[in-house]
Parts: sequence; structure tokens; C-alpha cells
Amino acid sequence: MKITLKQLLYFRALAEARNFGRAAEIANVTQPALSMQIKELEAILGVTLVERLPRDVRLTREGRTVLERAERVLAEAMELEATAHRENLGAALNVGMIPTVAPYLLAGTLARLRAADITRELRLREAQTTDLLLALRDGRLDAVVLADPPRAPDLFSAPLFEDRFVLAGSKARLAALGTTSEVLRPMALRPEHLLLLDEGHCLADQALEVCSLDRRQTRLDLGASSLATLCGLVAQGFGLTFLPEIALPAETAAAPDLRLRRFQPPEPARQLALVRRQASEGGAWFNDLHNHLCAAGQDLLARARSVAPPL
Repeated sequence: MKITLKQLLYFRALAEARNFGRAAEIANVTQPALSMQIKELEAILGVTLVERLPRDVRLTREGRTVLERAERVLAEAMELEATAHRENLGAALNVGMIPTVAPYLLAGTLARLRAADITRELRLREAQTTDLLLALRDGRLDAVVLADPPRAPDLFSAPLFEDRFVLAGSKARLAALGTTSEVLRPMALRPEHLLLLDEGHCLADQALEVCSLDRRQTRLDLGASSLATLCGLVAQGFGLTFLPEIALPAETAAAPDLRLRRFQPPEPARQLALVRRQASEGGAWFNDLHNHLCAAGQDLLARARSVAPPL
């Protein structure tokens, strides 16, 4: 009898859930079936993997060692499958983008991809950073575009470009901050004047960080999920918000009353990057996608700086 991937998957689920019933739900099998596979795995290896307690399941020392190796085996198997899918004729490339990037960067990237290879199919998922990273690590996505991605040994990040923040508001709101010749720094802003995206959006967290603020200090929790919503509000005088440069051409066209003001150098910014699993072989698809994203980004930045010229 040999070890199977199914047994390793069930064992990983049990290690995560620490309960046979919950592990069975995660693995989408019955509890007796999962329990039987765990016992068979223990019999094959000749060790006890878990301590079966009345209200808990605890890994033994041997169980922890097996789990580490199982994680590597499952990661390799997942990567083998993903690579095979990508190399098949007509296989789709599954890419994720955060919501404060996708509406602005996607159109130019798609145009370049089509011009380079009309047969290429790109499937996009737009979601917040936490969800994208989970899908990437699970193999449901091949690569993701993030802002200031976390450093992790299982991830590889290829920088795309720097995306600076610009202050946006109504004409009256920005005039109240002083003349354009006066120095404007993020930390000088009054927190009660700031409108931000709802929790979970990395752009809101980055804006709070550059201002050294806590979300509880801001005036109004709108639960806004898009920059377009915020721009419409601040254009009507409801406050101020941070806009990334790549959003400037689209949002100023949609909200003609919106006014912009640059911060004093060095301007606050976020670094956009294309991220894949470290175990995934980048290859031509990754390099091509990276190059097209960079080119589309540079075009956007050039247009943005014609809308709001740097100081």
C-alpha cells in the first residue's frame, strides 16, 4: 500500500481544523471516510500522527514532521497540475487584481495582450488582498497584482511601477488648505476631513499609514467599496480622499468638479507588483504579463501627470 495525495489532503485538513468533523467538512467527505484514510496513513508510515483527545486533535511530534513534508508534496502536485493546464492549447491565465487597480490598469493590459497574441485568454478576479493571496496560494490564481505585497518565502514579487498618491476634493476644500505654493504634507491633514474606502482595502490602510492615523480618527465610515463612490462625494464637498495616480484620468473625467493637489516631494506612494508562487516556474507567460502591465502602467502615469503635473 502506498501513500496517496488524498490521504495527505485529509491529514492537512485535520491538522488545520483539529477536529475530525470539521476536517471532514473542509475535505467534503464523511467523517468515517476521513478517519479511515488517516488511520491508513498512520499504518503505512508506522507512526501515530495525531493525539485523539475528547475535544481536540493534537499533532504528535511525528505528525508535525509529516505535515511539513505533506505541505511540500501537495504544493508540488498543485504546481504540476497548474503548469500542465497553462501549457495546454487555449489554457486560460487566471490573474487577480485589487479593486483600486483593476478598473484602471486592466483595459490597457488587455489591449496589449490581444495585440501580442489574439488567442490568449485572461480570466480576471477582482478582490481584496487577503482573498487574492489565499486564491494564489491555493492554486486558483496564477498571479496577482497587489500594492506593497507582503514579503513571504512562498511568494515571488516582480515590481511593476510606483503609483503616487494625490489629494482629491472640491475646489473649496482644497482652497481651505492654503495656496498651491504652500507645502502640503499628508500628516498635516485633519483626520475628520478624510473619507476612505471600507476596511479590508489596502489603499485605505496605506492612506492611514502615511498620515500616521487610526481609522477611528476619521470622520465618517461610509463603507464605500470603490474609488468612484469616494470621488463623487468629495467632489461635492463631503471631505477629502487619497487617489492613486493611475485613477486620475478616469475619475476626473467622471467627476468634473473634482479637484486635485499634489503633496510636497517625496510624495506618498504605493509600489505595485505582480506576484506568483515561488514554487511556480515563471516562464514566458509571467514575463509577458509583467511587461504588458508595466507598459500599460507607464501610459496611465503619463496621462495622470498631464492631469496633475508633479511639483
